[in-house]
Order: sequence, then structure tokens, then C-alpha cells
Amino acid sequence: MASDGDRTADHLRAALDGSWREVREKAREHLDDERLYGDPYLDYRAARARVLEQMRLVSSFGWAEKGFRRENGGSSDPGAAVTALEMLAYTDLSLWVKCGVQWGLFGGAVENLGTERHRPFVEQLLSLDLLGCFAMTETGHGSDVANLETTATYDPATQEFVVHSPTPSARKDYIGGAAEHARMAAVFAQLITGGESQGVHCFVVPIRDADGNDLPGVTTSDCGLKGGLPGVDNGRIMFDQVRIPRENLLNRYADVAPDGTYGSEIENPSRRFFTTLGTLVRGRVSVGGAAAAAARLGLSIAVRYAEKRRQFADPDTGEETVLLDYRSHQRRLLPLIARSYALAFAQNDLVRRMHLVQTGQDLDPNAQRALEKRAAGLKVAQTRHATDAIQECREACGGAGYLTENRLVTLKADTDVFTTFEGDNVVLTQLVAKELLTAYADEVRDLDALGWVRFASTMTRDVVRDRTGVRQLIQRLRDRSDQGVDDGDLARREVQLQLFADREDYLTRTAAHRLRARAKETGPFEAFNNAQDHILTAGAAHIDRLVLEAFIEGIAGIEDPEARKLAEAVCDLYVYTTIEQNQAWYIMHRFMSVERAKAVRRGMNELVDRLRPQALTLIEGLGVPERMLRAAMLA
Repeated sequence: MASDGDRTADHLRAALDGSWREVREKAREHLDDERLYGDPYLDYRAARARVLEQMRLVSSFGWAEKGFRRENGGSSDPGAAVTALEMLAYTDLSLWVKCGVQWGLFGGAVENLGTERHRPFVEQLLSLDLLGCFAMTETGHGSDVANLETTATYDPATQEFVVHSPTPSARKDYIGGAAEHARMAAVFAQLITGGESQGVHCFVVPIRDADGNDLPGVTTSDCGLKGGLPGVDNGRIMFDQVRIPRENLLNRYADVAPDGTYGSEIENPSRRFFTTLGTLVRGRVSVGGAAAAAARLGLSIAVRYAEKRRQFADPDTGEETVLLDYRSHQRRLLPLIARSYALAFAQNDLVRRMHLVQTGQDLDPNAQRALEKRAAGLKVAQTRHATDAIQECREACGGAGYLTENRLVTLKADTDVFTTFEGDNVVLTQLVAKELLTAYADEVRDLDALGWVRFASTMTRDVVRDRTGVRQLIQRLRDRSDQGVDDGDLARREVQLQLFADREDYLTRTAAHRLRARAKETGPFEAFNNAQDHILTAGAAHIDRLVLEAFIEGIAGIEDPEARKLAEAVCDLYVYTTIEQNQAWYIMHRFMSVERAKAVRRGMNELVDRLRPQALTLIEGLGVPERMLRAAMLA
């Protein structure tokens, strides 16, 4: 018979599993398979071969097809595809990356940027008859995609594009699949026709023959050993006047006629470029989700270990004390569990939004841009959380945590690069902040300095919050807030929301003010560069608020009263942790008194003390089955 704790954990897990709950449950069954887990004792060549075989097993599950349109042999369920593949993070992140490159990045580029003429490629890549890679990043340009150096010059005499790497820094670099397995690459290059560059476009370029040999004009090389992900064959590609048919341009948004005439329905080059990149947002959504899943795995291992490992005797009883009974240990791990819950709800909301946009159910013209901003922000939050949480878990398990057989060091190594790929975290935070600042553009463009100050002091909150799409539940809570935050009860959700929103509003307003003031004295770059630290902080504050709102909405969907009560306490811990991390800012800017800051610290201790007896219930609610932990120290 199930205990009350088990039932509560079941309700929590169901809530965190989200809209694609059945997909996650089925994935847990599929992944309970020895063949799908990594073997840390293999050298990197053997690890790559093993991952390739694992991919073939995963392809039999039908997960990849969910991410493709029906006319291409899929089932048009991108939310299910992202959710199912995320679960691979519990087995082997090398396998997750390889699947993500094949079906997400390479496959996503071909389907979303291509047209009917590229359908045969999609059919082959789905079945793994065609292995591909995603060749965007270059040695000289990573985040700055618009200035990639690789060229694709159209030759009307032969109706071919000539793909070329004009400089050493134009080499495609760090490309997953390029070292060994990929036979074709989705190559991002400057399209040149009639002597004029039309900006970056994507082309499908064969790079190897069926025997694995480089094709003429193509030179691939191996990136070699990395800090983690040994099963991923990251490589480099150079092109020397490689000719491809005109039809190999992925032409959904632009095309070149046989005579070399360039045409696009999107006349503005900048808009065309960002539309192209925007269709690939699923990769960023997936990276954040996998990083958060890895953090849940690490916490599941560390907390279970802390429940059994004993250290130092209690002088009153003479018995050694379980690690998790120490306040310091509770303080180390329980706030990270709270953040994992918060990010899980935020990821569910993000995947739902992505699904609605990509299946055409959300036709709001602003929805795609809002999705991109949210995906960028959550990718930052989730990958940083994974880095912090897994490191803390490793340390919390002492020497045992450093043994490869207990998985934490492997998780740490494999997730390290997640803060870099699919967008460097600093650059993405800056992107989020820039989107926030555009909320002011129309309102302040023609104001003088006095008019700006008046506007900023009276209108900022309305502008920021309206543009971020506040939903009804959150709005009702805000409307109930009738106290200043220093007088309000920190246990009240509306007061917590006010603290998060006030920080975001203040930072965004003052960042815009600082930019405008500096721009009068210098050029735009210098003005932006001077305020970059401020801008990044505003972006981070915005992300924190979005995560809190998603957590609150997630709790509202929990029907079981005990599970909901527990989730409410976990949400409080997330709030208190975030405020404590930023309390110097709150005090400096007079949003919080020193006494209120001390109350936050006391509240943290009270919350971890209250949640300590529920630690295992919370871990089980995170949804990583105990049989999937595979850490020797838990045996």
C-alpha cells in the first residue's frame, strides 16, 4: 500500500511532468535499458561507436518522428519530441547531444528552412540512413552569426553554388558529427550572387562518401579530446571551392533563380536573417531542458546519499548523524531542489508555447519573438543551474562524489559546455535585456531629458509588464498587493512577485536611462559597452521573474492538497533563495531594510528545517526513477 509520502510524490511528479506526462512515463520505460547508458571506461573512439549504436535503438522508439511534420513522415508533435528526447539526459548526455544534432539541429534546419524539394533528405535523416551535422559556428565567429566568413557563390553557368572557406578563421569548428559520422552538413554561409552578398543562408553540403572518406574539396578533422561528452565526434570542416547544386539552398525564405536572380518574400535583410534563426529555436529550448534534467539527476543522487551517509556522533545519543540532518547540508541542497522545481515548471510552460507556435496554433505575430526571448532566458537559467547544482552535489558527496562510478563528475563534465553552445550565456542574457529595452523605444524616442525622467517614473512598470504578457493568475496576485514590500508579509505570494518585478522594472528603467545619457556623449557601441554590466543584470532579473511566475502557475495546477501545500513551501524557498542571493542589491537600492534582509535569512533556515522531512518525497517528485540513478554509492 502506498504511503502518504509516495502519493504526494506521485502528484508532484505528475505536475512536473507537464502536458506531455504520458510521453515522459513511456520514456522511463524505454530508458530502463542497460544498452542506453554510457560506459565511462571506454576511450573516445569506442564511446562514439557506442553512441551511434544507441542512436539506432532510440530511433526505434518513434520519438524523432514526433518533431517532424506529417508530410515529411512525422506526427507534428514538437512538444512531445523535445520532452521525450530530454529524458535521454538521465542516461547519457553524449547520446542526447548526438540525437539532438541529428534530428534537432540538422533535421530541424532541413525541414524548417527547406521546402518540398528537400523532403528526401528529411526522410533519410529520420531513419538514420543519412547522418548529418549542423555547421554554423566558425573558428572566428560563434555568437556573431551574421558575420560568418564561409561563402556560397552562385555560378549561373553551371547552376551551382561554390562553397568556400576563404580564411583559416572561416573553418567550421566544434561541429558535432563532423569528425567521423556525418555525411552531410547544414552549412551556414554568405550567399553571393551577381557579385552581391545577400547575407547568411543555409545550404545542404555533402561532406563524406558512403565509406566515410572526405569528398573532393572537403577537409574534415577531429577536435580530439574534450572536457566531456566523449561519445560526440566534434570536428572541423574546411571547404575548397566545393560545388553543390542550386537546389541545395534551403529556400523557404529566399531562393536564387537559375539565372542568378535573388528573391525573397521578406524584403528586409535583417528581418530575413532573424526569421531564419528564429525557426531553429527548438535547439535552445532543448539544451536548457536537458541541462535541467541533468541537475535533477545529480540532486537525486546527492540527496539519497545524504539520507544514508553518516558523519560525526551526536553527543546526546552517541549515534552518528545523517548528513542531511546538518543545517549546512540542508542549506546546500534543498534550495537547489527548489530551483529545480521552479525551472521544471518554467520549461513546461516554454515547451507548451513552442508547441503552439510551431504547430500554427498561436498565430500572434509577436509570439515567435517572445518565444525566442523566453527560450534564451531559460537556457541561461537552466544551464547555470546545472553547473552550480552538480558542482554542489559533487562536493556534498565528498570523496565518493569524485568517483566516476557515482556519475556526478561525468555529469559535471558533460554539462559544462551547455553554458556555451546554442548561445553563450552572457550573449543570451544580453539578448534578453535588449528585448526588454525595446519596450521603451516608441515611448521615449522623442522625449527630452525631463520628459524621459517623467515617463520613466510613471510608466515603466506598465510598459515592461504589458510587453511580457502577464497572465490572469499573476495579474490578480499583483492587483492584491496593497502594501509596500518592506511592510508586506514575505510569505504572501503577491509581495514576493512585487519584489521580483520591482527589481526588474528598476534595472530596466535605469539601464535605459544610462544608455540614453551616455549616447549623448559617445557613439552607440561605447554607450552600450559602458552599460553592459547593468544591462546583463536587468536581463537576469527578468529571467528570475519569469521563472517565479511559471512556478506559481504550475502550483495552481496541483489538485492534491498535500502536494500543493508542499509545493507552496518549495516555491517560498525558491523566492527566499533568490532574494538572499540578491539582497545586497535590494538593500543598496532601498527596496529592503537590513532588518527585512535578516528576516529573509531566518526564513531560509525555517524553510529548510520544515522541508527536511520531505526531502525524499521532493526528490521522487523530480521524476528520476531510483533505478535510473546508477550510482554505486547508493547500492
